[in-house]
Amino acid sequence: MGYLDGFAVTIRQHRLFGGKQVTTEYSGGRAAKRKGHASDPDVGNDKKIDKPERLHGRHVLNRYEDGMEKCIGCELCAGVCPAKCIYVRGADNDPVNPTSPGERFGFVYEINYLRCIHCDLCVEACPTEAITETKLFEFSFTNRQDAIYTKKELLVGDDGQPKHMPWEDWRDGDDKLTSGWMRATSPSGDATFQGVVGWSNELGHGERPPEAPQAEADQ
Repeated sequence: MGYLDGFAVTIRQHRLFGGKQVTTEYSGGRAAKRKGHASDPDVGNDKKIDKPERLHGRHVLNRYEDGMEKCIGCELCAGVCPAKCIYVRGADNDPVNPTSPGERFGFVYEINYLRCIHCDLCVEACPTEAITETKLFEFSFTNRQDAIYTKKELLVGDDGQPKHMPWEDWRDGDDKLTSGWMRATSPSGDATFQGVVGWSNELGHGERPPEAPQAEADQ
């Protein structure tokens, strides 16, 4: 009866039977494009709900406030990825015109979104907080090549904001707090550092405030 119960829930939510959509009224643009149904309350109501700060969406490669890239090409993100969707190759910095503050930088950086499961292990593994995730999760591809994001597409612009690709459905707030979810209170478990900022500033976002203790965040 489990299958039949599931079908019954789906049927009850259908508009023909007076139901509403299970999650939200956002229709992905389909309702807004329909014509001849002006009386339908869903027509034109094409908006998204607010997203939590820790939402795992499309990745970005961050830069420091002076414009230098945070990625040092260490390949830890590629090594920890359970889906093997990240490919990184580092190269030595030009001593005269370095790309990153370290000895090396990410010369090649690719993410295959046909494999990515948005587990965020890459973000946890990154020693310089170079890779984080935005709130964008509505993006689709018409070919496999578009699904493989290169460094040019992942690296934030001169304003510190993510690149917007033609197949991505960006809305207000999707590019905010791209790294606001990151752990922020007690490095190495030392309570002395609770509430103290332990990271560098980011281009376009400045310095992120420390997170509240978990007990307070849950209230």
